[in-house]
Amino acid sequence: MNSAVIDLEEERKEIISRYRKLLRSAKPFLKDGDAKLIKKAFYASAEAHKDMRRKSGEPYIYHPIAVAQIAVEEIGLGTTSIVASLLHDVVEDTDVTLQDIEKDFGPKVARIIDGLTKIATVSGNTAHMQAENFRKMLLSISDDVRVILIKLADRLHNMRTLDSMARDKQLKIASETIYLYAPLAHRLGLYAIKTELEDLYLKYSNPQTYRTIAQKLKQTKAARNKFIKDFIDPIDKELSKIKFTYQIFGRPKSIYSISNKLRKNNVLFEEIYDLFAIRIVVDAPLDQEKSSCWQIYSIVTDHYKPNPDRLKDWISTPKSNGYESLHTTVMSGTGQWVEVQIRTKRMDDIAEKGYAAHWKYKENAHGSAERGLESWINKVRDTLRNSGGTAMEFLDEFRSNLFLEEVFVFTPKGDLKTLPKGSTALDFAFEIHTKVGLTCMGAKVNQKLVPLSYKLKNGDQIEVITSSKQKPSEDWMKFVSTSKAKTKIKDSLKDEVKLYAADGKEILERKLKGFKIEYNSELVNQLLIAFNEKSATEFYYKIAKGQIETKDIKKALFPHEDASETKIQILDKKTFEKELSKEKGTATDTLVIGDHLTNIEYNFAKCCNPIPGDEIFGFITVNEGIKIHRTTCPNAIELMSNYGYRIIKAKWNNQKEQAFLAGLRITGTDRVGVASQITKIISNDLKVNIRTLSLDTKDGIFEGNILMHVQSTEQLDKMVKKIGAVDGVINVFRNDNLL
Repeated sequence: MNSAVIDLEEERKEIISRYRKLLRSAKPFLKDGDAKLIKKAFYASAEAHKDMRRKSGEPYIYHPIAVAQIAVEEIGLGTTSIVASLLHDVVEDTDVTLQDIEKDFGPKVARIIDGLTKIATVSGNTAHMQAENFRKMLLSISDDVRVILIKLADRLHNMRTLDSMARDKQLKIASETIYLYAPLAHRLGLYAIKTELEDLYLKYSNPQTYRTIAQKLKQTKAARNKFIKDFIDPIDKELSKIKFTYQIFGRPKSIYSISNKLRKNNVLFEEIYDLFAIRIVVDAPLDQEKSSCWQIYSIVTDHYKPNPDRLKDWISTPKSNGYESLHTTVMSGTGQWVEVQIRTKRMDDIAEKGYAAHWKYKENAHGSAERGLESWINKVRDTLRNSGGTAMEFLDEFRSNLFLEEVFVFTPKGDLKTLPKGSTALDFAFEIHTKVGLTCMGAKVNQKLVPLSYKLKNGDQIEVITSSKQKPSEDWMKFVSTSKAKTKIKDSLKDEVKLYAADGKEILERKLKGFKIEYNSELVNQLLIAFNEKSATEFYYKIAKGQIETKDIKKALFPHEDASETKIQILDKKTFEKELSKEKGTATDTLVIGDHLTNIEYNFAKCCNPIPGDEIFGFITVNEGIKIHRTTCPNAIELMSNYGYRIIKAKWNNQKEQAFLAGLRITGTDRVGVASQITKIISNDLKVNIRTLSLDTKDGIFEGNILMHVQSTEQLDKMVKKIGAVDGVINVFRNDNLL
């Protein structure tokens, strides 16, 4: 009993210690009365959460304090945000009302907490409900962008403390993070937070890859530091002669970005040279920022030869989230390309802390950077206002625009317009005005006539040609990329579709009545997935047009009707767990691959072809039983993020009696006997059955594909190692695209 009292006393001291640390971080910008307000919020939160604990067993109050700490230290927010962060879960989790918050802490704090509570209180697990949740979050930008910034701080702390969650929850939260929160952090210019969210996603979705890269970074640190020092030395000597204060250092690339490089380029860790970037940060007055950065660029390129195709000038034309920097790639003395980033202290603050840093510099910030972000937030508002489709459609559109690079073009009068890279002349027309877009029949780019599908290039000057007789067509959707253009074209095409959709809905309701099945939104969602349709309107439209017939609907609803023994249809996690426990005779929630089950069907997803040893999960489909996917499957993020209620735990049993098809891709220098040596390793040494082996030779280089039956990733890894050691083999890797 005594130890429990001591523990509680220790916890109380720790809570106070964390609170004091928060106050110390906030001290530089506190005005009269701020500390008192923060103290009041802290005690209100501590009281409201006093009997609550996190999954880790820690007092719940640790979480709001940590969110407030991130808001101050890592985003640069002020008193209002600290108070809102401390209280952000109070309305949702306790008896305290929004009116109580407004009375005690004022309307601004209440409005932010209202926004945060709206995000959290959308109940239900369906993808559509989650998409609606995200739409609400983005709507909160219209009221106060701090809602989203605090939500990102909240998500970052949840990701940092994900260890205590169950594995399926870890995968769901991590996938949701990479699906929406990391792109949002990127778009708001919070690069440090975006990078950490990506790394944490990898840590939980693919722990083996994360650990391997982290370990190799640690092992190569000394050699990397020496290279950076040798590279920096001559520049540092030259820079010391300039009158401004500066810093020059090497910044390591994130584990997530290295993992992407390894995957995309199919190279080994040792073959990646750009594991870091050199950053030079100069403390120059606002009116001398541009000239200082170019002066430093000149010093760097005096010592190292630049790659002319890799110069990025985001100082003259900042990104729309306010990012300003000069990037160049230069050739080092040892024959490696090195990225060098040149920026001022102000630019570096904005690059790390994004939108919040604009407030700090608002008085004298570059108007273009400030306007760029305001313009983006206005676009979000427009998209939300004009989005007539489902929440899912909106989310897909919005996500597709979050990570895009930009293209800078001019109107006939010389006004600068920023659009996502890949935008066409038609996108530009809609950017000018909806009416101009809807009546656009062509364009002139740099005085030359071009079609609507012309892809814009930096520096193009565009004049739009319109006609009152012109109307949008379905084809337009193929060559527009901006949300605004897509939404407006869809709206203009929707009238006819809406009429048919109403008829289709009536037909479906009538058919379901005949099948004695109740019509509801969950059932419609299942049918949308079964028919691979993105929206209910499109689905109803196809029913009305006869493209989806009654027999198709019946087959989707009763897939096992013709079978001699009717199996139970499993459509969610609860039904699965109930049936699995019934079959196994004991309470369990994990599907063991290799167990022979009567009522539960499962098969392996073709998109990622899992084999024993891979980390896996199950996904409950509407009419194909349970599909087993790898956690690194290209579709995993979307499935886990949007359909968490249909994700189930799965693992391999220890027996290795089944063989699985796996593909390998091999490249190397051509020489006599290489094919027979590879075949010998596979068939004789490792006793694996080859299904197909093909080698193509061109100009002394061979490329080959092998399909074979293996029993585990362990066996496959052994094979990759042995084949990789063959004289002349340059690269060998697992390739699921061959299957």
